[in-house]
Amino acid sequence: MTTFPPTDYIPTKSAIPGIAVYMPKPPDEKHQPVVEFSCPQCSASTAYSAENGGLTCTYCGYYEPPQQETVGKAAEEFEFTVETMERVAHGWGAERMELACNRCSAHTTHSTDMLTHTCPFCGSNQVVQVKAPQDVLRPRFLVPFTVTQDNCREKTAVWLGNSWVLPKDLQKLARTATFAPIYIPFWTFDANTNADWKAEVGHRRTRTVTRNGRRTTESYTEWRWESGNVKLFIDDLLVNGSNKVSPHLLSQMRGFNLHELVAYDPTFLAGIQAQAYDIGLEEAWELGRQQMRERTKKSCVGQATSNRIRNFSMNLDFSNESWRYVLLPIYLATYHYNNQPYQVMVNGQNGVVAGQRPVDWMKVLLAAGAALSPSLILGLIAILVYYFSSDEQATQLLGFVAFGAMIAALGFIIHTVYKAVKMDDI
Repeated sequence: MTTFPPTDYIPTKSAIPGIAVYMPKPPDEKHQPVVEFSCPQCSASTAYSAENGGLTCTYCGYYEPPQQETVGKAAEEFEFTVETMERVAHGWGAERMELACNRCSAHTTHSTDMLTHTCPFCGSNQVVQVKAPQDVLRPRFLVPFTVTQDNCREKTAVWLGNSWVLPKDLQKLARTATFAPIYIPFWTFDANTNADWKAEVGHRRTRTVTRNGRRTTESYTEWRWESGNVKLFIDDLLVNGSNKVSPHLLSQMRGFNLHELVAYDPTFLAGIQAQAYDIGLEEAWELGRQQMRERTKKSCVGQATSNRIRNFSMNLDFSNESWRYVLLPIYLATYHYNNQPYQVMVNGQNGVVAGQRPVDWMKVLLAAGAALSPSLILGLIAILVYYFSSDEQATQLLGFVAFGAMIAALGFIIHTVYKAVKMDDI
């Protein structure tokens, strides 16, 4: 006699109250026990080394090479199904502590042997340590650190000294700043988009008209309907899973090379902080879809025979949607100048620097005065020429030259200050 449900089926969610639904039991995942990272030679704590990969003991120098092979773009992707969500592992695979910041509300995790009491996002010491929760999804892949803290200091020192409007002593701060390595959560999304579009497209035309007995030529816009179809494959769209990292700073990092993805292992997090996602899969996917819509719309508009468009509409479908949860490496440092905090971010894979920089406004004022001096002198000469010779043509010419010189000088100063102040990168 056949029993129900069969032994290889398990209950799942039902959309109809009172109706039981069963699904095939997913294959059992290998259990990954909680692990500790201690040196087999001296029993001291070990930590992941960005310089050579793997675990390195800071006491006796013992080195254990990394065990994971690079999988890159071949890393497994997951469909948006209930079965997938039920079989995805949770937790970090190793016991970790959570650091909760009372100033910026950031939550990060770190190894149980790390003695850290500073928030990597704002530099505050107003933190509380608790045991890290294990109910979040476990990352399946990550990009390991390859940039060292010494590399960060060197690159940041160059970045803090590459503009004349910056204070001279900023480079000293870079050499003494503490760069905290931290893995930031990201979601990657793949999808095919298929869009049918239509819009009125405008083209400039000319015609001859007669007004008051005179024939003249005028231009006008001729509008006509156009339509088309766009198919795109969007591969590995990255969506930040943390709301504590500036999106503008991340956009200045020039991306990560996902060809260097490796399978997640707690070894990579030994001695390194990590943040669990606070932007979940559903919210991240909606953000990803918005970006995919914009990309597809841009391609649709690009098919039009003119850039003058009105009454645009698009019917968009998504298919073959998949996702990954990955960790990407960055360094965070907060330095203070004139009692003001400034944040610097370094890409832990390629060393690109982004951040905030103060401006030496005394230098700016002196430079503005020097740049505006020629226009002021020309303006004074124009006044003298008009006063003594009454030559209006020469006065106007000198006045135009002076005005142009002043505009050019102001534009140069504003552009230079903007480049220095904005969250720039190298």
